[in-house]
Amino acid sequence: MTVPTFNFGLLIEAEALVPYLGHEKLRIVDLSRRSVYEQLHIPHAIHVQPKLLVRQEEHTSGLLPEKEDLEALVRYLNISPDHHVIAYDDEGGAWAGRLIWNLHCLGFKNTSLLNGGIHAWLGENLPTSSETEKVQPIENLLPIQLDSTYRIEYDSLLEKVNLQQVQLWDCRTADEYKGQRLAARKGGHIPGALHFEWSTALNRQNHLKLHSLERIQQRLEQLGFNLDQPVVVYCQSHHRSGLAYIIGRLLGWNIQAYDGAWSEWGNRLDSPIITGESPS
Repeated sequence: MTVPTFNFGLLIEAEALVPYLGHEKLRIVDLSRRSVYEQLHIPHAIHVQPKLLVRQEEHTSGLLPEKEDLEALVRYLNISPDHHVIAYDDEGGAWAGRLIWNLHCLGFKNTSLLNGGIHAWLGENLPTSSETEKVQPIENLLPIQLDSTYRIEYDSLLEKVNLQQVQLWDCRTADEYKGQRLAARKGGHIPGALHFEWSTALNRQNHLKLHSLERIQQRLEQLGFNLDQPVVVYCQSHHRSGLAYIIGRLLGWNIQAYDGAWSEWGNRLDSPIITGESPS
């Protein structure tokens, strides 16, 4: 893959993006609600609807799309191997993180999350646009090279759970984790999963930017996570865990996402579950 033109990390601050607005090799992707995008967005940003990022089956709502649909996503994004994608949204980074995870799974690593998304951008009084971006189709579209490094599927996860060989991060709400709120046939959590709700990593007093990585890591370790060991993260449909995946990568964690998530695990009749506050 071509060496990227930009020296961006996985997390980028709003002011660091400003000098590059309009760069032909930069693709800014807005995953906010359409009504927000139509009112205002970062100049040159294209809008992506979350439905383009997921594949739905009967009882599973957030699976990685099939290869042909990933190819369609690449065509829509209009990216080549030497583009860089900056993703943001209006909710603190969950859908933006999900897009980045999809791109990592199809073999594209030149990606950054805009810290705080549109809220941070507006908080800095930076320029916005209401114009729909029109991009000229490129010829050297990114080829799909599926990479399973960042994804785990049901059968593999179940085997690890049964052998107690997996560290699990449930990033849903406490009520979902305990089984008090049902979003599937069964409520509760995967045996052994520790709970850290995704949104607690966001600083609501600072435009939904992430709290410091030191603070997040300290809290995760207090809860019993070992950042030296691999972890699997999940939510209901691998939406909220999109941000958790980014956090894991920022912390240098060996992290995979279970995109079947609770919509698959909780709807299967044969999957083991735990209810209540205890992991197991």
